[in-house]
Amino acid sequence: MKFWKTWLMAGALGVAAITTGAKAADKLFVYVSPDAIGVNAFLQMGKTGIENAGKEYGADVKTYESKTAADRLENVNAAINEGADIVVLLGFEFNDIVKQVAPTAPDTQFLIVDQCVDERPDNVHCAVFREHEASYLMGVAAGMLTKTKKVGVVGALDIPFLHRYTDGYAEGVKSVAPDATVDVRWVGGDNPFADPVRAKEQAVAMNAAGSDLIFTATAGGDYGVFEAAKDGNFQVFSVDVNHCPELPGKMVDITMKRVDNAMVQAIGNILKGEKKTMASLGLKEGGMAAIALDKDGLAASKCVVADHPEVVDKMRSVAASIIDGSLKLEDPMFAK
Repeated sequence: MKFWKTWLMAGALGVAAITTGAKAADKLFVYVSPDAIGVNAFLQMGKTGIENAGKEYGADVKTYESKTAADRLENVNAAINEGADIVVLLGFEFNDIVKQVAPTAPDTQFLIVDQCVDERPDNVHCAVFREHEASYLMGVAAGMLTKTKKVGVVGALDIPFLHRYTDGYAEGVKSVAPDATVDVRWVGGDNPFADPVRAKEQAVAMNAAGSDLIFTATAGGDYGVFEAAKDGNFQVFSVDVNHCPELPGKMVDITMKRVDNAMVQAIGNILKGEKKTMASLGLKEGGMAAIALDKDGLAASKCVVADHPEVVDKMRSVAASIIDGSLKLEDPMFAK
């Protein structure tokens, strides 16, 4: 592999190229992050995933970190020029880029994680998640823990995809507390996925109306809800990575999105020679999870749910039913 060429190119683009593997393998996987990884646990999980895939399938791996929107396209082209067999892209930020680039690089396979695009070329693959399964578990916990019989959920924008969080949560609540009410609100506005001020306002309003447990799925707005929880008298659920250490005594549980597992499984499908594969991962496949389901890590998680063994037992029982198929959940994204 042309290591020095890539290193110089990365330096010129103002991005970080991280290489693992002491000797050259006959395959190269490249992970392109949408933003600088830094302390972002979600993007760090992507780096872990590409490294695990390299070990699993005997490939060299590299990570290109994007610092700007322009870097994303430049990094994808750099990966192609480096001769990557598979380029892994995390997030919706790459949807337009992969449509533009993939047809010009038919010998390169592209994997989009946590997103997909319509009318894909044969060399574009997707790994998506069944978020509603883990959201349902958050609802089960909320329904069992609420003292006011009122709980809430705030989403970024009223679109079908985000109903996987809001509807999944509401259904979980009703399964154990049919007399409870679920207050559903949306951030909206000009920047719904990055507006902590509006997200906080919605959480404060729900709490004032009686909700003592609130699930937040507002992307960049989540920290506004966390701030409201610190100042208010309610507890929260969140998404993707463990935020419990940041909110001791306030964060109940998390819908964990295991992009690392998704990468390894989806890359395995691609290596079989299949065209435009689609991997859908939920609890069964290890793509979605909850802190309560982690028997080894729960005690040290600092999540409130660890203090409620009866809730943990119920969540694990419900998860087992979803995994074995005895409890079938409708996907809210396609129910609208």
